Amino acid sequence: MPKIWEIFPKIQSNFINKHPEYNRVVLQLLFNRNIIEKKEIKEFLNPDYHNLLDPFLFNDMDKSVNLIIQHIKKHNKIAVYGDYDADGVTASAVLVKILTILKADTEVYLPDRKTEGYGLNKKAIKELAQKNIKLIITVDAGICNKTEVEYAKSLDIDVIITDHHIPPKQEKLPKCLTINAHNKNEKYSFKFLAGVGVAFKLAKAIINKSTLTDEIKQKLENSMLDLIAIGTIADCVSLLGENRILVKHGLKKLNKTKKTGLTELIKLIQNNNKTLDTWNVGFQIAPRLNAAGRMDHANTAFELLITKNQEEAAFLANRLNDKNIDRQKITEQIVREIEKQADVQKDNKIIIGVCPFEEQESKTWNEGVIGLAAGRICDRYYKPTLIITKDENNNLKGSGRSIEEFDIREALEQCNDFLSNYGGHPGACGFSLLPENLEKFSLQIKKLAKKRLAKINLQPKLKIECELNINEINEDLINQINKCAPFGQNNPRPIFISKKVCISKIVNMGVNGNHIKFRINGLWALAFGEAEKWKDLQIGNYVDVVYYAEMNEFNGTRESQIRVIDMRNAHNA
Repeated sequence: MPKIWEIFPKIQSNFINKHPEYNRVVLQLLFNRNIIEKKEIKEFLNPDYHNLLDPFLFNDMDKSVNLIIQHIKKHNKIAVYGDYDADGVTASAVLVKILTILKADTEVYLPDRKTEGYGLNKKAIKELAQKNIKLIITVDAGICNKTEVEYAKSLDIDVIITDHHIPPKQEKLPKCLTINAHNKNEKYSFKFLAGVGVAFKLAKAIINKSTLTDEIKQKLENSMLDLIAIGTIADCVSLLGENRILVKHGLKKLNKTKKTGLTELIKLIQNNNKTLDTWNVGFQIAPRLNAAGRMDHANTAFELLITKNQEEAAFLANRLNDKNIDRQKITEQIVREIEKQADVQKDNKIIIGVCPFEEQESKTWNEGVIGLAAGRICDRYYKPTLIITKDENNNLKGSGRSIEEFDIREALEQCNDFLSNYGGHPGACGFSLLPENLEKFSLQIKKLAKKRLAKINLQPKLKIECELNINEINEDLINQINKCAPFGQNNPRPIFISKKVCISKIVNMGVNGNHIKFRINGLWALAFGEAEKWKDLQIGNYVDVVYYAEMNEFNGTRESQIRVIDMRNAHNA
């Protein structure tokens, strides 16, 4: 689908003159992100670990730490109850490690995605009670589990919730100690920590209250940063503020990690010893960790993160890699089936893909990957997308992804009468419903989408930072741009445009010739998987090209290049 190109307004000369010490392109990037004051600019370009907020600013932090210390001193068993995604698994590993070092009798519980679902459940709590657990600490979960917390208390188990999701209404909040920046009247000012970030704050607070030396305390904090970077990037939270600090320093730690499991996993991503960045984490490391919970059980990912045995680490890393390959194949198969359904829904403002379980009683789509498939379809058609399958109890489970113009969670709220359960964010959701409510639910949400998107041009947009002369691109400029890294949510990797550039050479690449590169004004422009799309371009053509600027390192040589995102024939060339 053709994309709409939107170029940010060009910065004014007075802004450039106000900050003469910075490169013009960097100033444009800062301005586009509304980072315009000297103090903000300095903090953004130089994320300082010492600028992290005090964890004891959380309203319930001091009481939580005291309760944990009390249980440790009594030699009571403590359970860390996590989630099955990369954020939850890394959060669990962080907290278990610190509690274990401080001599707590600790174990982890990660629910099964298919049989237990997200958050606390009574069956798990009963099982933990039978093991004589006296304290449950949740990570990346629990803020909506009022009933389950009450059940735990009835079994003489204390509960501390650490979470980063939006809390429910006051009457539905769990009655226990809760560490969540979104809580009402919460003093902690940064609201966008991932689950692993909140777990780190609790771990840091416990460390600070310990009798360890300052040197050991700092070493313990530093030892967690690689896991914090992975979980934060994987959960797609904002990479501004505290998260920028954590990820910046976490990536440094990750590139030097001595954790046996991470070392073995990194070997498998075939990065050719290049520096790992947010892309490597988001598209190579995190999917392999997530594959455990999607395809089997998250315990595999957790064990990889905590093992010190090289042979076990290699086995677990390869197992996750295999699971990820399976996940890719299954996702692709589901996407192909949904595309057929999407074609007959072309007049609808929302795509609803339903597993054809009525035609084949045994047929289901793996509920662990339907969210990924929904994301693929949403990107391809630029429409909100819901995908629904049947679970083991013959109830329906769905996952959705949406576009910026349509709040999918709020839409589910409007269809609450037909749903058994739901939750999520404006851009992503999960829900369940009974089969007999499917038709009514589908009709209702289609009406909502039709009304709210009636005047919206459903075309994807490319937000372009600024126009560059193609001859400006060199190693120095790329180094200046990279000062704005790490890139991610709310700080996207910068996209630029150069107009009326001439193609002087065309080369097909890859085993099947499906990649292509062009020589443009002395630079190589690479387009992976796009040979078919650009097959009609010829030497001598003038094009407008949208791209990332990057350095290519190969066989010991470095040269500037651009990675093509989109391209059009230049007007009036």
